[in-house]
Amino acid sequence: MDRTRELDELMERMVAHYVAGNAAARVLKAMLDDTGVGFFPVVDHVTLRTLDIDRRAEQFVGLGYAYDETLQYDDWYAKVYRKSGYPALFVDQAYPDDRGRTSIIPGWVRKFGDQVFHHVAVRVEDIELAIDRLKRKGVVFAGKIVGAPGGQLRQIFSAPEMVDGQPFSVLELAERHRGYQGFLPPQADSLMKSTAPR
Repeated sequence: MDRTRELDELMERMVAHYVAGNAAARVLKAMLDDTGVGFFPVVDHVTLRTLDIDRRAEQFVGLGYAYDETLQYDDWYAKVYRKSGYPALFVDQAYPDDRGRTSIIPGWVRKFGDQVFHHVAVRVEDIELAIDRLKRKGVVFAGKIVGAPGGQLRQIFSAPEMVDGQPFSVLELAERHRGYQGFLPPQADSLMKSTAPR
């Protein structure tokens, strides 16, 4: 099997598994399927949590993704990988030293592993409108929109799906402007905190 077909099948399988386990994603998928758009064409990025970014990313690098950038936060960091025509891959972990002791990522990985997406972000044209329409269908959001109106990137997470009393997965809405494809560190950190266990 060629690498492109293998990557397509991997992404389809992982996104389908994510959607099956996330009520907000199922609602959005049903709405998109009704219009004939489908879920996958609007996926902006996918996120894995792990204890070892480089090791976990090997599977995707072997299928054509390439390292793009590293983002650093107080107690965790992430590496972004890209492949033309595919959603960005955002892989995060706690720092392996004392800086990472307060991160929620290791506990999440111990509970759920690193073979499933923590979240999938879908790109929307109007985040307020998307939130309103999804709320009408029963979707609950965590926190407020992160990012200023008219800014390059505005984001929000749905309330997390709970598994055995622990936050599992979220749906992210991402509104992008002026061709911006990156990630803004302060925003990513505040999104992380919006779905932390209380």
